[in-house]
Amino acid sequence: MRYALIAACLATAGCMAQETATASRDTASIETGRALFAEDCAACHGPEAKGNGPLAAELETQPADLTKIASRRNGVWPMLEIMSIVDGYSKRTNPRDDMPIIVGLTEGPMVDFDSGNGITQQVPARLVAVVEYLESIQSPRPTSYVP
Repeated sequence: MRYALIAACLATAGCMAQETATASRDTASIETGRALFAEDCAACHGPEAKGNGPLAAELETQPADLTKIASRRNGVWPMLEIMSIVDGYSKRTNPRDDMPIIVGLTEGPMVDFDSGNGITQQVPARLVAVVEYLESIQSPRPTSYVP
């Protein structure tokens, strides 16, 4: 009985440590995303991502309020759609002259990403970080998610 109790305690501690490590990685990713956003996006979208950056008035297309992405989609956070917009691939089908392709977001280390079908793929860590940051600033918070 004593060994079963010790094993249960160790298993619980291991799970808690894994949850803490995951939370730390998520927090680190969001902080990285915040820094990348400040460096690459805030000039147009503004430091608070509301579409009012210092260069916004000079653009032909008004930058979007990025804190309302989920709100504009009835509470749904569309992770892959946002990744596609941020990485520039959507320019092939939905041209946005004022939205630059930020090459630095698609370079560097890769991370595993599950697009919703249970199969992971390698995607740029910086791209995921920026999109996770954008998810973290949604107002109101997303109520559902799609890959």
